Amino acid sequence: MKHAKKTAEQIPVFLLTGFLGAGKTTLLNRILEAPVFHDTALIINEFGLVPVDHDLVREGREQPVVTTTGCICCTAGSDLRSSLDELLVGRRDGSLPSFSRVIVETTGLADPAPIINSLIPGGIAAVSLRDHAVARVFRLSAVITVVDVESVGAALGNHPECRRQVAFADHAVLTRTDIASAGDWPERLREINPALQVHDAAEAGFDPASLLAPGSYSAFGKGEGVEAWLTTETHHHDHAGDFQDLNRHGNVVAIPLTHDQPLDIGALRRFLMKLTSTPGNGLLRIKGLVALQENPASPAVVHAVQHRLYPITRIDSWPKTEAYSRLIVIGTNLNEEAIRQDFDALSRRPQPLLVSAFQAFRHGTGLF
Repeated sequence: MKHAKKTAEQIPVFLLTGFLGAGKTTLLNRILEAPVFHDTALIINEFGLVPVDHDLVREGREQPVVTTTGCICCTAGSDLRSSLDELLVGRRDGSLPSFSRVIVETTGLADPAPIINSLIPGGIAAVSLRDHAVARVFRLSAVITVVDVESVGAALGNHPECRRQVAFADHAVLTRTDIASAGDWPERLREINPALQVHDAAEAGFDPASLLAPGSYSAFGKGEGVEAWLTTETHHHDHAGDFQDLNRHGNVVAIPLTHDQPLDIGALRRFLMKLTSTPGNGLLRIKGLVALQENPASPAVVHAVQHRLYPITRIDSWPKTEAYSRLIVIGTNLNEEAIRQDFDALSRRPQPLLVSAFQAFRHGTGLF
């Protein structure tokens, strides 16, 4: 596949992929810590109708951010082009600050092929003035995938999206190597993609800046089938699911859970332990922010990957004004009714004074 020469005025776009729970948001936060990357625009794609990931990104005060829900790989690139156009229009009319690059963080279930095709010459055809404007201004520079060495084996075996994320990537960043050995994963990943540059996020010499060198993405050398996949995806993309249901991706379902009352931490832990210890429920991911009764103004961050539950941590304050508990539970064989009943039961005995105070805080009356 031929690629046109990059022009000086084009803004580099970096695609950040990786299966559910691999550590994409953690890597993104590391990148954004560097002052040189403060002029980076973000497009954060989330699976499910209740967004969580954008709350876990430490946004710079001047950083433009666009959030999309539903998997952008299921919409033949239209959502991504629309998001890029939103950034472009905002920069032009002054409602957004200037930016030098764009990072697109995809949902962990995203197949990169149709997303890449929406950004490269010869991919999905431009059908509107908006599409032509995006093609002129933006250029895909590189694809970065994040690989959790503890869970990548199961993900590769059960989810073809994970294999494609590796196959299309320029860089693979290994995570969890501080608690588990990388073993022979660098070699095994290069068997899928011989051109892959493999980095260890836990190594002292790892520099996230090395991932964002401007360039022009090419499928050349990435292994058999990659260019053919791109050609196929230009004309057809199917996930065997209802694309109108933003909480479904093939046989994977996202269950959004919300509460507007502070929860007891012990009850929350029991709920999470039950979810992560139930055999055969196909759990892939739990993530979210929760208001706890002892300090509702400081939300708790909840993470689980498959049946591995991480310790609950706290952040200083709620993102913007969205002070309510929200969790996303993602899996393939989940009992949605039972999960919702268990979650709803967490606040059946609210503390009236605490609840009224938290409601006042949410609506900005200053009781916290």
